Amino acid sequence: MTNYSDLTDSQLIDLLKSDNESAFTEIYNRYWKPLFDTAYSIIQDEDSSKDIVQNVFISLWQRRKVSDIQSLKPYLQQAARFLVLKAIRANQTDLRFYERVKEITSEILNDDPLIFKEQQLLIQNLLNSLPESCRETFRLSREEGYTYKQIASHLNISEKAVEKRMSKSLKHMRGGLNWELCVAVILASGL
Repeated sequence: MTNYSDLTDSQLIDLLKSDNESAFTEIYNRYWKPLFDTAYSIIQDEDSSKDIVQNVFISLWQRRKVSDIQSLKPYLQQAARFLVLKAIRANQTDLRFYERVKEITSEILNDDPLIFKEQQLLIQNLLNSLPESCRETFRLSREEGYTYKQIASHLNISEKAVEKRMSKSLKHMRGGLNWELCVAVILASGL
C-alpha cells in the first residue's frame, strides 16, 4: 500500500490527474493549513477563509486533468490569493475587514500625500480607460456640470444613451477605485 505522505508534490500531481482521490486527500492535508493562514492573514475572518480554501480545493479537483501545475505549493498559494481578492471585490468578506480598510484608508490619505496623489492618478487612469463616448459623457456631466438632457443635445444622442453611458462610467469608476484602492491600502498597511 502506498504511503501518500511520503510522495513528492510532483508525484501527487501525476496521481491526481489519474483521478486518485487518496492523492487529492494528501494534497488537502498537506496544504490546507498554509492556505487558510494566507487567506486569514488578509481578511481576518475564519469562516470566509475556510470557504476560500475549500474553493481552492474544489477548483483543483475539477481542473485536475486540464491544469498544468508545475509547482503545487505556489500554484495553490496563488489560487488562494486570487480567491481572497475576488472575495474582497465581490463584498463577500466580513464587515469588520471593510471597517479596518476604511479606517486605514482615512489615516493613510490624511497622513500620506503620496497616497492621495496615487489616488488622483488612479482616477485619471480609470477615466482614460473608458471608451471615448463614455469618457466624453462623464466629462460633460462631472466637469462641465451638464444635465443629461444637455449632454444628449450636445452629443446628438438620446437621454437614454446618456444614462447608459453614465451608468457604465460610474460602475467602472466605482469598481476600479474600490478594487485598486483596497489593494493599495492592503499593500501600504501591511495587512
